[in-house]
Amino acid sequence: MNIDWAALGTVFGVSLVTTVALVGLFTLGIVGLSKQPEPAAQGGPAGTSLLLARAGAYVCFGLCAAAVAYGIYLIVA
Repeated sequence: MNIDWAALGTVFGVSLVTTVALVGLFTLGIVGLSKQPEPAAQGGPAGTSLLLARAGAYVCFGLCAAAVAYGIYLIVA
């Protein structure tokens, strides 16, 4: 029985990078959703930054969902 250590290392490296990237994206999404408006600034520039933070959070969650769906596709297909 021979183990291809190069292939095993490649799989480990890709798995590690992918895991760190997905956790980072999910964390950015949580941070974007946790941003709350300041009481004095309900509209205007502060409201715009809140909308951008929420939109960015949804994009991060969408990318996470796409990566998970792609992983499931790779396993099933």
